[in-house]
Amino acid sequence: MTTICLVRHGETDWNAMGKLQGREDIPLNERGRKQAEMVGKFLQSAKFSAVVTSPLLRAKQTAEIINNFTGKLPLIENADFIEKAYGKASGMTILERDEHFPDGVIPGMESIEMVRKRVIRGLSTVKQSFPDQPVLLVAHGGLINVILALLSGGEIGTGKTKLFNTCISHIATAGNSWKIIDYNRIEHLSKFGKVTSI
Repeated sequence: MTTICLVRHGETDWNAMGKLQGREDIPLNERGRKQAEMVGKFLQSAKFSAVVTSPLLRAKQTAEIINNFTGKLPLIENADFIEKAYGKASGMTILERDEHFPDGVIPGMESIEMVRKRVIRGLSTVKQSFPDQPVLLVAHGGLINVILALLSGGEIGTGKTKLFNTCISHIATAGNSWKIIDYNRIEHLSKFGKVTSI
């Protein structure tokens, strides 16, 4: 079976301020780089065939740092795993978003249906490109939560699960579909104490 180790990117200044980032290309801050190093050390004995990443800077930086520990594997950008576009809410905190858009209608925001479509397409691409191989995928909290929601039938994921920066989740193919092995693991961040979930 094909297995994917999903890693959320490390912390950015906008994460620390509680701002919705969406497609804004915010780099990792110092804490985020240290988080990426810690997850890299945690995964350095794992075997992967490749590292797949969202094209956004915070994900790519995280992937590159982890890849220094996992053997400098082929690094592949895949836009299907980019974060959801939050439209006019981008750059706002959750409170500010809810104040500005109390009806939940946000101009320019990507629909959940569109995110699901590209998630399914992205997972299919990974499965076809790396049959029966382990892959590391670095992406975003909103995007990973969509994957978890899809595979759990909505039991976890979007609207229910707060994913921490550089948390680890594992999924694997199960016949023609995928199954969740574990999710939101953060034991590698125990030295940090408080971790960020926005």
